[in-house]
Amino acid sequence: MSDPQTDTYLVAGSLVRFLVREPEAGYCLVEALVAPGAGPPPNRHAADDEAFYVLDGTFEFGVGTETRIAQGGDFVRVPNGEVHTFRNISEAPGRLLIMNAPGTLHVNFFSQAGEPMPRGTKDLPSPLPAPDVPRLLEVGRKNGMEFVLPKG
Repeated sequence: MSDPQTDTYLVAGSLVRFLVREPEAGYCLVEALVAPGAGPPPNRHAADDEAFYVLDGTFEFGVGTETRIAQGGDFVRVPNGEVHTFRNISEAPGRLLIMNAPGTLHVNFFSQAGEPMPRGTKDLPSPLPAPDVPRLLEVGRKNGMEFVLPKG
């Protein structure tokens, strides 16, 4: 359950701030500040469509079998159910807008898997804590997100 006292969560090297998370809106919109080298493991989900707009930095996106580099002003759409991932390949934190529709899966995932931060936090903590991978996998599974991890 999301914490109504905050709009910001630390999730696997990304500071995720909800701009829109009301179910009646029909979408979830977050601004993500992503540490250098950070990004989610490959994942897929049928419940939410997903799209990314790069605000700052350089990201490597994997969507299906394709890999592409995206920079400020680039838009990346993920077809529903497709395996996807991204990684900040800049030397500084990068920023993304992430839109999910209808968004329920991602509202739940970000707020349940993430560490609540003070409302409006704008900077990544230092040092950045290591992600709790078992927790991410379990929260993802409970919400309909499948992580596609390498064998072994």
